[in-house]
Amino acid sequence: MPTPSSSSSSSIWVLSNIKLQFFTRIRRFLRSKATRKRCEASNCLNREENTQNRDEQNKVEKIETVEVMENHKEEEDVEETEILLQKTVKMLHFGSWEEKEVAAKEIESLVKEDVKVRKLISELGVVPVLVSMVASQVASRRSSGLTALIHLADGTYTNKALIVEAGLLSNLPKKIDLIDESTMNEFAELLLSLSSLANTQFPFASLDFIPFLKDVLEKDTTFDTKRSCLGALYNLSTMLENASSLVSYGLVPILLELSLVKEISEKTLATLGNLLVTPLGKKAIENSSMVPQNFVEILSWEDKPKCQELSVYILMILAHQSISQREKMAQARIVPMLLEVVLLGSPLAQKRAMKLLQWFKDERQIKMGPHSGPQSPRFAMGSPLNQRDAKEGKNMMKSLVKQSLHKNLEIITQRANANGESSKLKSLVISTSSKSLPY
Repeated sequence: MPTPSSSSSSSIWVLSNIKLQFFTRIRRFLRSKATRKRCEASNCLNREENTQNRDEQNKVEKIETVEVMENHKEEEDVEETEILLQKTVKMLHFGSWEEKEVAAKEIESLVKEDVKVRKLISELGVVPVLVSMVASQVASRRSSGLTALIHLADGTYTNKALIVEAGLLSNLPKKIDLIDESTMNEFAELLLSLSSLANTQFPFASLDFIPFLKDVLEKDTTFDTKRSCLGALYNLSTMLENASSLVSYGLVPILLELSLVKEISEKTLATLGNLLVTPLGKKAIENSSMVPQNFVEILSWEDKPKCQELSVYILMILAHQSISQREKMAQARIVPMLLEVVLLGSPLAQKRAMKLLQWFKDERQIKMGPHSGPQSPRFAMGSPLNQRDAKEGKNMMKSLVKQSLHKNLEIITQRANANGESSKLKSLVISTSSKSLPY
């Protein structure tokens, strides 16, 4: 029979064995659960990666499909354009006048936004036909041909040269009274485009189209039409060899009159500036009764700084080595105007005005040289009497400068529009030292 001590030890062993088995099972359960979680996590990641891959693949397939569809659509559009182009060119060459008008309008819509189409369609020989339409007396036919040529000439010098070579400049209307304002504006716009060939050394066969531009400028037309004509004349004036033609056709008086029209003055002054650097152009401008009064008047245009710059430039050229022109400018009270430009003009206008003022100052000093009256006794340099006289002379000159400033200030302040601007001018002039004054 077992002893009590042995039975108690065996029961303890059994209990510990049960606990061990329990913890072993718990450990296995936890391990298996962790393994399942890892598997589930890896499976989830794999599923996500597979989903992402499928999505990316779908996106790529969609993009490729869209590109294929777009390419296919572009090919279809190109084919349609080619078919329409062939049909339009055929209609323009061999159709009736009514069909030619329809073809010209179709060409206008085809070449508006595509330079390649402009070059391609001009190579198919449409330019001579369109030029013949412009020479027609039928208003609708002429207008459709003009608008087509305007768009064909846009952005391509080759087409512009083809239009000139097709004889457009010799087919301009001889009497502009017979054409309406819209057609006149279209002619001016086309001539402006073609005149840019002058910058490429393109040899114009003749400048017989200048009288047309002159007639348009003399006529009561819109500013847009006049601006296009002036732009064409400016392009021609950039080539010195064209100056004689522009002067001989009598454009200088017209340009001088238009220079006082603020809306179109800038391009007019620029053209006159180009003519002025040639001997023939300078002579024609100098002999006009409107010179230099017109340019002196333009100096007061504070709202047109570019016109001020061009006007001072022209006055500088006229005044250079010409006493008679400087005398005319002085009589036109140019000095107060130049002072105003120095104070209120743009940096370039200020620089040019300062130069002109310096010329007038130097000329005045020459006129105020030694006179033939009684001479004061001479003293050695450095003597007290000589120093005192020098000081008195400086004070007297400062007083004269101040008086001149106040007189000019009165004229300038009368021209000021607001009280604030007037006070600004006054403070600016008073605070300026006599040493910085150009005159």
